[in-house]
Amino acid sequence: MTGEVVAKIGPGLMVLLGIVDGDTKKDAEYIANKLTGLRIFPGEEENQEFHLSVKDIKGEILLVSQFTLAGNCQKGKRPSFSLAMNPGDALPLYEYTASLLEEEVPTKKGIFGAHMEVELINDGPVTLMIDSKK
Repeated sequence: MTGEVVAKIGPGLMVLLGIVDGDTKKDAEYIANKLTGLRIFPGEEENQEFHLSVKDIKGEILLVSQFTLAGNCQKGKRPSFSLAMNPGDALPLYEYTASLLEEEVPTKKGIFGAHMEVELINDGPVTLMIDSKK
C-alpha cells in the first residue's frame, strides 16, 4: 500500500483515537460530542483565537486508530501496551465513534490497525488530549 492515499481532508481535525480496556459506547459518545463542539478555531475578529468549532468552520475530521496512545512508559525502556483494548473489541468502538462524528461533520478514516504514513499540517500548532475518563 505504499504511496496509496487512503483518506485526505481539508481544514479540520486529525484525531488519533486510542481505545483502552473498559472504554464503552458512552466514552465514544463523549469523545464525539467533545470533538465536534470544541471551540479551537479562530473567529474572524483579532481577539477570537479559540472561538469556533470544527462544525462552525464546516471542517472535516480524519480519524486514525492509535493504540500506542495507551502505551505506558513508566517501567523499563520499552512501552507496555497492556492497557490497549484488543483489536477485535476496539474495532467496533472505532467504527461507532466514526459514525457519531459523521453525523455532525464529514469524517474520513484511516485503516484500523494498519501501519500507515500519516501527514499533517498542524496550523497553530494546537494539539490537545481528550480523555473520556478525566
